[in-house]
Amino acid sequence: MAKLTALSRPSPRYDFVVNIEDEFVRIQVKTGRVQDENVVFNCSSTKSNTKECRDEPYRSDEIDGFAVYCPENDGYYWVPVEETGNYEKWLRVEEANHPNSNINWAEDYELAERFASAHG
Repeated sequence: MAKLTALSRPSPRYDFVVNIEDEFVRIQVKTGRVQDENVVFNCSSTKSNTKECRDEPYRSDEIDGFAVYCPENDGYYWVPVEETGNYEKWLRVEEANHPNSNINWAEDYELAERFASAHG
């Protein structure tokens, strides 16, 4: 596995930066939850004040990806921001009832595997 070295304090959009084989990677940390046999996490932050509340999706010019921990299955995942939508990402942990080539399998996003082969 690649050696990870924290290099930066948080910004408004990422939690920390690490140096992976001389490449700086901006990481946003999220907690996943198990829902309908998937690990689900939010791909946006919520901004609120006294007048409004709005979700603000993360963009590739702000972060490189999400480090996700799911306490319900003790899983750690790395998901590049380019592979997420605006609000949630679903990673399938159980076999689906029907075949679907668009399923994002959780095992394909396991953090140790992703960083072992660069960073995804």
